[in-house]
Amino acid sequence: MSSTAAAAPPARRTRSRPPSASSRRSDDPSSAANGNGKTSPKLASPKHLPGERTVKKLRLSKALTIPEGTTVYDASRRMAARRVDAVLLTDAQGLLSGIVTDKDISTRVIAEGLRVEQTIMSKIMTRNPTYVTADSLAIEALQKMVQGKFRHLPVVENGEVMAMLDIAKCLYDAIARLEKAAEQGSAIAAAVEGVERQLGGNFTAPYAFIETLRERMFKPSLSTIVTEGTKVAIVSPSDPVYVATQKMREFRVNSVIVTTGNTVQGIFTSKDVLMRVVSQNLSPELTLVEKVMTANPDCATLDTTILDALHIMHDGKFLHIPVLDRGMTQFLSQACEVNSS
Repeated sequence: MSSTAAAAPPARRTRSRPPSASSRRSDDPSSAANGNGKTSPKLASPKHLPGERTVKKLRLSKALTIPEGTTVYDASRRMAARRVDAVLLTDAQGLLSGIVTDKDISTRVIAEGLRVEQTIMSKIMTRNPTYVTADSLAIEALQKMVQGKFRHLPVVENGEVMAMLDIAKCLYDAIARLEKAAEQGSAIAAAVEGVERQLGGNFTAPYAFIETLRERMFKPSLSTIVTEGTKVAIVSPSDPVYVATQKMREFRVNSVIVTTGNTVQGIFTSKDVLMRVVSQNLSPELTLVEKVMTANPDCATLDTTILDALHIMHDGKFLHIPVLDRGMTQFLSQACEVNSS
């Protein structure tokens, strides 16, 4: 690997190509592996409801754009310097041509044994990524990312790329909507309880029914989306980073859980590969996972509500959380990633 980083040119706005029939889904490894692209949906003018937030009202990150001929190593250094996990690529005309994420670098470069100083970004990028406008509703942007199974969306204004939207930025809106729904369920239950007090009748059965309905509708637990048969990407602390990236590629995930026996020792993500390995010029074959993992990660249980799990991830500023069984003794499933909600 090269030991020096390329000088970073000043940030600039990037013109966007119109979506084409060859558009592929951002952050989707399978889309780069075949030619079956999907046409990006036409961006209709959103119908704003009172209190609903638009994309431009979120805390948007300024997009990092670099030429598509940049090497993976130089791009990784630029991404690490900006603390971003996705970069937009431009062609010779300065038009937006693709997107590369930390997951792409982990699964399409490191896991494949490619040399980062010799591989250029155009070889691994997802071409013509889906985008949203600044006036799109935040919840609609979140739905695009969930349905497309990707975490980043360029934000386009008047044909120019203005910013990058990360799925984490939409967490606040998702949490607020879930909490509002839960409050509405609580209001129904409180109304029934009030009727019970006024009439002096025995409404225990209907009250219990509504309370149970509220819990199941508005506060489902992780057990509703995580099953005991779920396959888990697991590595040991002594495994090299290269093996961890192969696990990510095999399971099509952004992270692996680091365990010793049935005990969770840490978590290692594709962002760690970018920030702590590639950009630091460390060898994926020689660097052990225990040296670059996050030790003792926050965990959830199957009884943790999805809303609480979202809060944990939002407050901790991370996108993965290991889910343990109810006894907290055996690891069951890899992190409930944000886009699983």
